[in-house]
Amino acid sequence: MTTKRKAAKSVKKAAKSSKSAKVSTQAAMAIATSPQKTVKQRVAAMAEVPLAVCESDKDLQKMLKVLSNKEEPIEVRLAALQSLQAASFSVVAFESCRSDYIATLRKVATDPDPELRQRVLGILAREKDRFVQKKLLEGLQNPEKALVPPEKALQLLSYDVHAEAYSAARAIVSNPPNATAKREALRLLAADATAAPMFEKVLRDKGELAENRQISASALQALKPERLQTLAREMLLDKSEHDDIQATSLTALTQFGDEEAVRKDEELREGVDRLSAEASTASTKVKQSARRFLSKYHQ
Repeated sequence: MTTKRKAAKSVKKAAKSSKSAKVSTQAAMAIATSPQKTVKQRVAAMAEVPLAVCESDKDLQKMLKVLSNKEEPIEVRLAALQSLQAASFSVVAFESCRSDYIATLRKVATDPDPELRQRVLGILAREKDRFVQKKLLEGLQNPEKALVPPEKALQLLSYDVHAEAYSAARAIVSNPPNATAKREALRLLAADATAAPMFEKVLRDKGELAENRQISASALQALKPERLQTLAREMLLDKSEHDDIQATSLTALTQFGDEEAVRKDEELREGVDRLSAEASTASTKVKQSARRFLSKYHQ
């Protein structure tokens, strides 16, 4: 067989394969969007159609209708969302479909089903959608309008933080509905340049959860590193301080401390020596952190 005939045969075979694949995808689209098929059949078909979603406006609208229709089985709606989301990853190919997709997501953002609603809110939050940001803030300010728990709302708002989100997070820290919400509020505020005094207050409070104090230490390292060094020294020398916080203080001083100042600080080095030697009372984490400190600053 000549090279030309081989090439022609390959082209013909590829064209036939492409046509077959297109027919197969169209069949899957018909099954995915048909109320007459079983839930299992439709969910399986949804996995085959992402690349075909934008091939025709008719198919796109069918898929969007399935997603937004509250009468459809929730398993099918979730599968439709997953298929549409997969199609959206092909940015150029999906561009013509994006506006209709986002408009439908906004409608579904208030859906009665909590799983679907939360997934849609997550997609819109990652898109930095102003509509969903407004809804999340409304829910934090008025729990009766909340679409998700406050801790989840704060996580979603962190994708694109604005002044309103900082204000809502501060309110949560001052009057938290639960411990998880307070933790997420602190995390969101870690980038707020004006929040250093609040983080210092949390860090110094021995009645606070250790995780919240550690988040505060990390935030202060970014916002006010010199202040954290001062506080770390104080907490390290405080014999009544919790082990977790002493370990955090040791890490801060070891990694970010002023080497010259620490080497001259005899009281501090003696305090760390004491922690390293207290095998019976100091935690393993504290002792390990103390050894790293002494290894770096030992004269």
